[in-house]
Amino acid sequence: MKHTYNIHGMTCNGCRSHVEETLSKVEGVSKATVHLENSEATIEMVSHIPLETFQEALRKDGGSYSIHKQGERHQHSEDKKKKKPKGKGTGTFYCPMHCEGDKTYDAPGDCPVCGMDLVEEQNLSTSTAEKWTCPMHPEIVKDESGSCPICGMDLVPMQPDLSAEEKTYKKLLKKFWIAIVLTLPIFLIAMSEMLNNNPLYEIMEQKYWNWIQFALSIPVVFYATWMFFERAYKSIKTWNLNMFTLIGIGAGVAWVFSVIGMLFPDMFPEQFKTESGAVHVYFESATVILTLVLMGQVLEARAHSKTNSAVKELLKLAPNKAIKIVDGQEKQVAIDTIEINDILKVKPGEKIPVDGTITEGGTSVDESMITGEPLPVQKSVSDKVSSGTINGNQSFLMRADKVGSDTLLSQIISMVNDASRSRAPIQNLADKISGYFVPVVVIISLITFTVWVIWGPEPVYVYALVNAIAVLIIACPCALGLATPMSVMVGVGKGAQNGVLIKNAEALERMNKVNTLIIDKTGTITEGKPTLETIGVFGDTLNEKEVLQYIVSLNTNSEHPLAEATVKYGKEQNTELLKSEDFCAITGKGVQAKIGDKNVALGNPKMMEYAKADITSEMKEKAKTYQKQGKTVSFLVIDENVVGYVVIGDKIKETSAKAIKELQDKGIDVIMLTGDNHDTAQAVASELKLADFKASMLPENKLKEVEKLQENGKVVAMAGDGVNDAPALAKSDVGIAMGTGTDVAIESAMITLVKGDLHGIVKARNLSESVMKNIKQNLFFALIYNTLGVPIAAGVLFPFFGILLSPMIAALAMSFSSVSVIGNALRLRAIKV
Repeated sequence: MKHTYNIHGMTCNGCRSHVEETLSKVEGVSKATVHLENSEATIEMVSHIPLETFQEALRKDGGSYSIHKQGERHQHSEDKKKKKPKGKGTGTFYCPMHCEGDKTYDAPGDCPVCGMDLVEEQNLSTSTAEKWTCPMHPEIVKDESGSCPICGMDLVPMQPDLSAEEKTYKKLLKKFWIAIVLTLPIFLIAMSEMLNNNPLYEIMEQKYWNWIQFALSIPVVFYATWMFFERAYKSIKTWNLNMFTLIGIGAGVAWVFSVIGMLFPDMFPEQFKTESGAVHVYFESATVILTLVLMGQVLEARAHSKTNSAVKELLKLAPNKAIKIVDGQEKQVAIDTIEINDILKVKPGEKIPVDGTITEGGTSVDESMITGEPLPVQKSVSDKVSSGTINGNQSFLMRADKVGSDTLLSQIISMVNDASRSRAPIQNLADKISGYFVPVVVIISLITFTVWVIWGPEPVYVYALVNAIAVLIIACPCALGLATPMSVMVGVGKGAQNGVLIKNAEALERMNKVNTLIIDKTGTITEGKPTLETIGVFGDTLNEKEVLQYIVSLNTNSEHPLAEATVKYGKEQNTELLKSEDFCAITGKGVQAKIGDKNVALGNPKMMEYAKADITSEMKEKAKTYQKQGKTVSFLVIDENVVGYVVIGDKIKETSAKAIKELQDKGIDVIMLTGDNHDTAQAVASELKLADFKASMLPENKLKEVEKLQENGKVVAMAGDGVNDAPALAKSDVGIAMGTGTDVAIESAMITLVKGDLHGIVKARNLSESVMKNIKQNLFFALIYNTLGVPIAAGVLFPFFGILLSPMIAALAMSFSSVSVIGNALRLRAIKV
């Protein structure tokens, strides 16, 4: 009997193998085959096994995998978003080393692959709304201030819960201090053996001091640092060998050896014994090693909280209250109760609660926290404002357009979190090395023991044991695993603070290799806020007012920036709209519709060809006069006759020329591709000193140009803001969308520039260079550390210099290796992009 099921929650080949193994172990299953590509499991069984049996097996396994009948609607992803995560904290938990890709967990714990503490993702949630409670009756929780319905006392604001990160840090810190208090006397007792006429032995014999060391070590091993042994056992059981495998084996061997030596001293040869006849014990080595590793974990937990500080700063921008206008009255409401189209009042100095449009008043808004630009931006009626930005010195009314997870701030935080968990291609090198790392270190440790037994000085077994343990302890695969993700996490956060949103780590790595940049004109080089400058008439069929009337009536259905300019002008002129039907936008050409009984079209010369209308040489010359000034000219055709034209100007952004110059200085070839005509493109290119440009480019032409450059070995970045740019953005090595552009363009891109100007590309390039340099530094530190550390711990310097590395020093070095990698990554917070 054979059944096929859908499997959800797998993110890598390791997940696939794990699920396959778990299902194969279910009683009655003869064979289970799991496919990652189509998320399916084919299970052969002797007799029918209920689906619940497989679900229970996966649940007991501890992973976040689920199994369902084929075709059954799966709600896992939606549920994950809607349900409050289990356990502590309010976020999603993931491994900082991304051992299982972007797999996440609902509760804190340790990674089943590398054993490291899971990190809490920082995000916005409805729980950010301020809550009030009674100091005498904590079960009373209200959304606003007031009095307690039980005792009448004034309610007080509730203190926010500690994050899972902070709880983990405090828990580790408590265990660390316990370990320190108990390990210090063990260390002092052990070190006193080096003293002549040891005063401790006047109090009691060495064997009794060994018992005291043993007693003091029990809480250290079985409470403060027991988690290391649990992780080591789990790593061996699942064969996901990691840092804790080495720590568990090394410290465990030292402690167990000491206990056996203390209880059964006659089992050991004289080499292992002191002058008093007691066996050398290593309680101090085991406890000091474990305490130092615990210290490393404490420092790591503290450092981890700083790596996502950029997201935490963004979260602080989100206000929890807003003033809503209800029946003309001001009412303070919780942020999560705001709905689309609500009218809100924003007072001077307040944070703007949601994304919206100003409906009354004007002000200046500090948008530096989102765009990275320090100067306030002037806003007036009809201008857009974003959640989290700060109002200047004037009040205004706004209409809520986007709320909750749809706001720009929420999307930025979501994008930063997703990008932080993504993997850069350069990480594959570290992963490949890490896969062989632990088994190789264990083998080197065994070889070290054997070599010291055969060729080492007396007592050979003592030297052999100590050096074998030192090899196990000093090796640190975590430093290698953390090298890339830590830099990516800090770099992505730094980008977000400067208005550069990175979709994934691969974009950062690719951006560093880009040598050719393609840019669109409208909305990319220019401000994307075109204005209607001139209305022209051909012949005597219509006058200017009627031409405008047809143009505005036609463009009312279009979302193109040029169309918006004509509609806005028409409203200012109180133009009466004509009813249009069968509207159609022809990408890269123009628009057409039926107005009354007439077929009307508006657009460039290619649109005129499409509408079967001829443009005379006189018309072309008229248009060329404006086009040489960098203006855009669109022709109006009615029933195949060109009857008029409209001239639209779009100012070049102040930052465009400077940004292009900086990119060219970095060795990047900048090419402008525009759907506009040659004369307009020539005028813009001349002003910007662009030698390479192409005009009259349709979406398919832009796409072909990207492909052509890639075939010639170029690494191409494409920057654009419109629907017509989407194919080229998706095809390019790095797609860069202007945040002021369309959702389609942003979805197609790997990098989004919130402010929407070319200077953001300079920032993205600088950020990419800094992050990649930082990653390479981290990989070098980790690789050179292990390359030098392991041989020194094995005793390679002893024959020449008499130098040996104590396991305790090895533990200290190992603990600081991961911390040093994180510390180096944190330097990215200070870079200037």
